[in-house]
Amino acid sequence: MSHGITLMIVAFGGAVGAISRFQITHWFTQWFGNNFPYATLAVNVGGSLIMGLLMSALANGSLISPHWRPLIGVGFLGALTTFSTFSFDTLLLFTQGEWLKAVLNILLNVILCLIAVAVGYQLLLKAQ
Repeated sequence: MSHGITLMIVAFGGAVGAISRFQITHWFTQWFGNNFPYATLAVNVGGSLIMGLLMSALANGSLISPHWRPLIGVGFLGALTTFSTFSFDTLLLFTQGEWLKAVLNILLNVILCLIAVAVGYQLLLKAQ
């Protein structure tokens, strides 16, 4: 696969991921308000689950096309899950004096994302 085609695949995945991220943030803000960065948590956990599924599928040979990793892993998930947003959300909570919410945000994102990536990885391995 040529480098130019790979770039186009990553760009397409990134566009879909960015649009998805924008829409998820919109929905979560409507549903839950702005008191806690629920949308960031949701995309980080969901993206971790998808990453686990993707890497498991690539590892066990379920996905043999070389296009899947740049499309989903780099493009889509790179735009969907934003560690920089998580970091800013947490900093904002700290600067607003919301120490408990800031620490909760850190713990939930790290723990739930690690669990989600492990679950995603194991789901496809056990399905074999």
